[in-house]
Amino acid sequence: MSRIKTFNLPDLGEGLTEGEILAWLVKVGDTIELNQPIVEVETAKAAVEIPAKWAGQVQAIHHPEGTTVEVGTPIIAIDTDPGAGPLEAQSTTATPSGDLPTPSAASLAAVEVAPAEGMIEPGLIGGAAPGGRTAVLVGYGPRTTAAKRRPRKGAVPAQAVAPVTTPAGVDHGVVVGDKPAATSTIPAPEVHDRRGGASGGGAVLAKPPVRKLAKDLGVDLGTLTGSGPLGSITREDVQQAASGASVVVAEPIAATTAPSFGADREQRIPVKGVRKLTAENMSRSAFTAPHVTEFLTVDVTRAMKALDRLRGRREWRDVRVSPLLLVAKAVLLAVQRHPMVNSTWAGDEIVVKEYVNLGIAAATERGLIVPNVKDAGRLSLRELADALTDLVQTAKSGRTSPAAMSGGTLTITNVGVFGVDTGTPILPPGESAILAFGAVREMPWVHKGKVKVRQVTTLGLSFDHRIIDGELGSKFLRDVGDFLTDPEAALLAWT
Repeated sequence: MSRIKTFNLPDLGEGLTEGEILAWLVKVGDTIELNQPIVEVETAKAAVEIPAKWAGQVQAIHHPEGTTVEVGTPIIAIDTDPGAGPLEAQSTTATPSGDLPTPSAASLAAVEVAPAEGMIEPGLIGGAAPGGRTAVLVGYGPRTTAAKRRPRKGAVPAQAVAPVTTPAGVDHGVVVGDKPAATSTIPAPEVHDRRGGASGGGAVLAKPPVRKLAKDLGVDLGTLTGSGPLGSITREDVQQAASGASVVVAEPIAATTAPSFGADREQRIPVKGVRKLTAENMSRSAFTAPHVTEFLTVDVTRAMKALDRLRGRREWRDVRVSPLLLVAKAVLLAVQRHPMVNSTWAGDEIVVKEYVNLGIAAATERGLIVPNVKDAGRLSLRELADALTDLVQTAKSGRTSPAAMSGGTLTITNVGVFGVDTGTPILPPGESAILAFGAVREMPWVHKGKVKVRQVTTLGLSFDHRIIDGELGSKFLRDVGDFLTDPEAALLAWT
C-alpha cells in the first residue's frame, strides 16, 4: 500500500473556493495523529483549523504561511507508515530535450494523492460523515483515537531542520533540478507561531483581519504590545505602528487554557429518595390540578406587636413564637369560615374534610418535605406553637416519619425565611390550597391618611380551580390578610 499521501485543501463549505494559510501547526518531520489540527486557514467567513486526515509523519509542506490556495490544491504530504523504514531512493534520467525526468514506476507507486472530489472515503475529512454530514473541521467524522494538539512553539529556522529525503522526480512542492540525482532534499519552511510573527517570543493574540492588515502594512506583530482584551493586538495598534509611532516590544503572554464545557465540569446527582418523590408529586399535581394564584399585600405591624407582647408573657417565655404561628392561626380560622378550601377532588365528587392536617413545607438536606400537624384546628395557640416547633426541629434533624408527611389537607410554605416576597406554589397532591408567606419588610404605607413606615408582607394563595372559584379563593385570602392586619380584632369578631 502506498505510504505517501498528499492532503488537498478541503471544501470548507458555503461555496468557498479558496483560503489563506495563516499558520502551520506542524512542521516537516513531526509525527501527527488522526484528526490532529495541522493548519489554520482563513476564508471569507472565518479562521478555522483543519485536522489531519491520516496519522503519520509530515514529509512535505507545499505552501508557506500567507499563501492563498484554491480548494483541492495539495498542501501537505504525509507518510502514513513511517515505521516501515526510509523510503527507497529512486534514480531518474533527464531527457535530451531538458524536460523534467520521468519518475519510475516504483516512485509513482510510493505516492498516493487524496481521492478526487466525489470519491473521498466516507467519514473522512471532506467526505460524507455518518449521517450524511460533510466533515471538514476538528471533531467531525469518525474518531478512532483521541486527538492531541501539538504544543505551540516559536519560529524554527529552516536550516535547523534536518533535510527530508524523498524519491527523485516526485513533486512534493519543489522543482526538480535539470541534472539527474538519486535524491532531492526539501528544506522545511520557516514555522511561525500560529498567533503572530516569526519571533521566538510568546504567542501573539490577534484576530485574522488584524493579521491581514499587519501583513498588508508590513508590520511585524511580534514587535507590538496589544491594547485589546487579554493583551490582543487591535487594528489601532497595527495602524499606530505603521504610522511610525513608538512601538513597545511585546512581552510574552502567558497562554490561557480554553474553558472546558464537558463532563469534567458537571455533577450528576442521582434522583432518589425524597427528591424523587417530590419530583413525582409536583409533576403530577402541576399537570392534574388547574392552578390559580392570587396575591395580597398586607400591613402586619399590629401582628408583629402582638407577637412581642405574647413573648413578654410569663407563660410564653419558653415558647418559640414566630410570625408563622400567627399565619397558621389565621389559616385555621379562615378554613372555619370557608370549609370548601379544605377539600379534595375525587373525580366524581369533592371530599370536604372537617379536620385540618396543616402541612408546613420544610427545606432539608434531603430535599423538600411537607410534614403536617394532625387536626391542627383543635389545638390552642400554645399547643399549635409547640407542635410547629417540634415539627420544624424534627424535619431539620432528618427524623420526620412517613406518617407525619401523609394525610395533609392544606399547606403553608414560608418562603419569607429566604428573603423573598412571595411565590406561586404548587399544590401538594390531594390538596386544594397552599399559602405562600413572604418576608416581612419595613415599607412606606398609607396609615390613617399619612405615609408611614410599616411592616408589610405579601401572601400568595394557589388553589385548585376545579374546587375553588375566584370568589371563594379571594374571600379566603382576604380573611387571612384581615387576621394578620389586626389579629386581636379578628379573634373577637370570629370566635
